Amino acid sequence: MALPEAFLEELVARSDLVDVASGYVSLQRKGGRYWGCCPFHNEKTPSFSVSQERQQYYCFGCHKGGGVINFVMEAENLPFRDAVQLLADKAGMSMPEEERNGGGYNRRQRLLALNREAAHYFHEQLMTPQCSHMMAYLTGRGLSRRTITNFGLGAAPAGWDNLIRAMAAKDYDKAELLEAGLAVKSEKGRIYDRFRDRVMFPIIDLRGDVIGFGGRVLDDSTPKYLNSPDTPVFNKRKNLFALNLAKKSRQGRIILTEGYMDTISLHQAGFDCAVASLGTSLTEDHAQLISRYTKEVVISYDGDQAGVNAAQRAIGILEKTGLTVRVLQVKGAKDPDEFLNKYGPRAFERLIEQSGNHIDYQLRQLQGRYDLAKDEEKVQYLQEAAALVAALDSPVEREIYGTRAAEAAKFSPAAMAQEVERARTQRNRRARKQEQRAALNPVSELQPKDRRLRYQNLRSARAEEGVLRLMERDAGLFRQAEGHLEPEDFSSEFLGKVYRLYREQWRQGKEINSTLLAEELSGEEMDQLMTLLQRPVTISNGPKALEDYINIIHTEQLKRAGGQSDETLLAYRDKKANGGAYL
Repeated sequence: MALPEAFLEELVARSDLVDVASGYVSLQRKGGRYWGCCPFHNEKTPSFSVSQERQQYYCFGCHKGGGVINFVMEAENLPFRDAVQLLADKAGMSMPEEERNGGGYNRRQRLLALNREAAHYFHEQLMTPQCSHMMAYLTGRGLSRRTITNFGLGAAPAGWDNLIRAMAAKDYDKAELLEAGLAVKSEKGRIYDRFRDRVMFPIIDLRGDVIGFGGRVLDDSTPKYLNSPDTPVFNKRKNLFALNLAKKSRQGRIILTEGYMDTISLHQAGFDCAVASLGTSLTEDHAQLISRYTKEVVISYDGDQAGVNAAQRAIGILEKTGLTVRVLQVKGAKDPDEFLNKYGPRAFERLIEQSGNHIDYQLRQLQGRYDLAKDEEKVQYLQEAAALVAALDSPVEREIYGTRAAEAAKFSPAAMAQEVERARTQRNRRARKQEQRAALNPVSELQPKDRRLRYQNLRSARAEEGVLRLMERDAGLFRQAEGHLEPEDFSSEFLGKVYRLYREQWRQGKEINSTLLAEELSGEEMDQLMTLLQRPVTISNGPKALEDYINIIHTEQLKRAGGQSDETLLAYRDKKANGGAYL
């Protein structure tokens, strides 16, 4: 059931986009807009803009855009109704009763409630004699009862349907457990618990909801760690373990670890800024999430080769967000958890103080891969080091790190500087070629970025975009278009849909408000709508421009109809003539 328009209008009116967006990104007013680094993609130079007057945002880098509801949907990875619910809570508004009783709202709330009940069940089981070996494991790893309770740690008993039966007693059926990722269906159709005989780690989002779980076995079974699959309430690529706690830290940094136990041990030791990814490599979404809460990240991965490789990948992703990245090298232990148990919090604090920035770390790793006593390997090392240093924007940084790399190989700093400059020239040449290729293909720049929205008739679609720009700025032009232009006349189904929605708003006596289309348009459609609305439009000659656009649309429509029978084409011409089209 759709939400009442009056409710949405009031909600949008109460939810100033500048205020909402400022909770996710630092904005500064420049001219008629607010600007900041985009919260939706990696960038160092601000290209994300918010118009307070029009209550719209748009990023000139990744081309995402929309109104306040779309912003919350994108920023919080929420469906439409949950984004509305979040805004309504902030605005002190109650959701309409019919919506609270509706399927969309109820379904998500049921899954979150089910996860919460499952977390309670697992925690209670941890305290039973049946799961005493799991409690012994956690306390043996140095965790206090207080830490176990604070993180809501639990145990999934051995057996096939313990959770299913416990949740059935609370009126949750098997279908709901399957949807929440708490149960699995076999090829033979049998449904059983996903997590069995495992120590359980609940995953809690930034709003305090339990959205998923991780489970660890204590024997040699595989997989060692098992995580919830992606569900309607959980996406492992967009959530981080313990960020709900780390976001409150005052330590001025985020410590990024590889596992649940590393993160929990760090929190217990006083490092309440630790987080971990959820069974997946660090993603751009993770980096964007981290950048909302800090400007510095300390990577504290395992010391084995897999940890080194993961750190190298993470450096590139984090650096693109403009974060200061440091890499901590755990010495004398395989991971942060073991180090803390061996040497204590003060020793770990010293490791953080001694941690180098990511360039130092990458150069050390590079140096370790080559035997610098051999000329051939020395040349390979210097070439790779030059490519690494050439990527730095600052000439001072290039000189400092180029010199360090040269000294490590007992090479002339001046010669190294030449090699760095050569590598930088090659980078710039590749970048220019990419720009030239894009410039030589202007048609592709006019097409929507999402291939599903691609225009079949570019000339007509450009005119259709022009119509929407005019209507969005001056809804009175709909009077001129009445009887002359229908949504079915549009070559683009997407643009025709927007025209229909705009016209419905006008016919109801309302102002054209793209923000209120958040439920009707997909995220990709809203992004494309905001993209086309960014292009300049002159209202002073609106009537003449509209007439020209409609003529183009009808001309292209006739061309498309030309492949049909003569009778169909004549009937089409007669229909348009009787309708008074501009032909």
